[in-house]
Amino acid sequence: MILLVLLASVLIAAVTIYQYHEEAQDYHRERLERKEKAIRQSIDFAIRETTWEVKTENIPLIFKEEIFDIDAIHNLQINLYDLEGELLISSKRTIQRDTTETCLDAEVLNALSNTVEHRHVIKKEENGQTFQSSYSYITDEKFKNLAILNLPYLENDDFLNKELKEFLGRLSYAYLAMILAAIVFAYFISKYITKSLKNISEKMNEIRLEKRNKKIQIESSSEEIETLVNSYNSMIDELEASAVKLATSEREQAWREMAKQVAHEIKNPLTPMRLSVQSFQRKFNPEDENIHQKVEEYSNTLIQQIDTMSSIASAFSNFAKMPAQKSEVLNVVHIVKLALDIFNEHYIAFKAEEEEIIAKFDRTQLIRVVTNLVKNGIQAIPEDAENPKIEVKVFSEENSVRITVEDNGLGISEENKTKVFEPKFTTKSSGMGLGLAMVKNIVETYNGSITFVSQQGEGTIFTVSFPKE
Repeated sequence: MILLVLLASVLIAAVTIYQYHEEAQDYHRERLERKEKAIRQSIDFAIRETTWEVKTENIPLIFKEEIFDIDAIHNLQINLYDLEGELLISSKRTIQRDTTETCLDAEVLNALSNTVEHRHVIKKEENGQTFQSSYSYITDEKFKNLAILNLPYLENDDFLNKELKEFLGRLSYAYLAMILAAIVFAYFISKYITKSLKNISEKMNEIRLEKRNKKIQIESSSEEIETLVNSYNSMIDELEASAVKLATSEREQAWREMAKQVAHEIKNPLTPMRLSVQSFQRKFNPEDENIHQKVEEYSNTLIQQIDTMSSIASAFSNFAKMPAQKSEVLNVVHIVKLALDIFNEHYIAFKAEEEEIIAKFDRTQLIRVVTNLVKNGIQAIPEDAENPKIEVKVFSEENSVRITVEDNGLGISEENKTKVFEPKFTTKSSGMGLGLAMVKNIVETYNGSITFVSQQGEGTIFTVSFPKE
């Protein structure tokens, strides 16, 4: 819109300048014609009133005094030539003396004689000024050619240029006001037009699959915006339907996978329990002198497998139970030390940059996080390792607390790095693979994050970060 106003102002200014130049040329042409007509009338009057015989040779005598009077009246230099082009008499005005010629060119004479009007105008520039010279015949009462009238005319554009500058000045002020108005108008129009688009853009940025997305309600808008809004609202409906289907499918799949895992883990201890019972049935003899020893061995086997099943149930229960949003103000350094006290491994080292780092976290959940990470590190170190090492560090970084657990175990392969925090993923021969998934669940509940860096054959570093408040 602003560009259109600018282009219009430039175009109108150019047209105006062109029009002024055209009008100036027309003005000078018509003015020369008017003066020429008036001068010819004065010359005709002088010819009629003269006492001299009217012929070419007497022209200087006829106009000896009259030519200066006519010059003074019309303020224009007058030159009279004979029919051969020789100068007869001239008013010889000093300002325009250079324009006087003593002899006319053959081109001028030919043009006069060959044109219907017997009039010829020459235009030329000298010293930055534009001159017009008109040539025409003077006739007697019987229309016999007596002489050639030449009127040198200076085109003075000072007045017209002044008018042009004044007009362009007024025009520039008018268009400056229009441009300012256009800028303000365009700003509000663009704000009005883009308001709906900005609203749609903000709503699109807020779209999340896991939450209910709001539809866009616009009271008044253009047809195009309304079509876009309707398409967006339709997409929201389809997205919600798809999200419900996806959530249902994922939930069913998760339950199926969990059921398979639970069934698999329960079957493992049930098989030796079944075999023990069957063996006891076959070999039971009340009269056997070692019957008490056999009953005790049988009982210990069952108790061991029952404990295994109990630990499986506890593991799944702990994973399924979301940590309560319980924020206690505690010393993270002290709690991490307490969590490490349950381990007897001599190669576990603890370091803290400060003796006291205060943060809000659940005491029990923080202990679970540390113990699971340390257990994971212990299990990652081979039994025949020469120099096993696990180093736990606690330090603060601006407004967050960081806990790192570094081991020199087997490390994590590239193909398994994306599965580390998935439930029931494990590379060990025993266990449910719920430890790291539970740690991630706890940390993210408190707006924290857990990351790791691992190199196969050299070890792994897990980093837990959560805000102090």
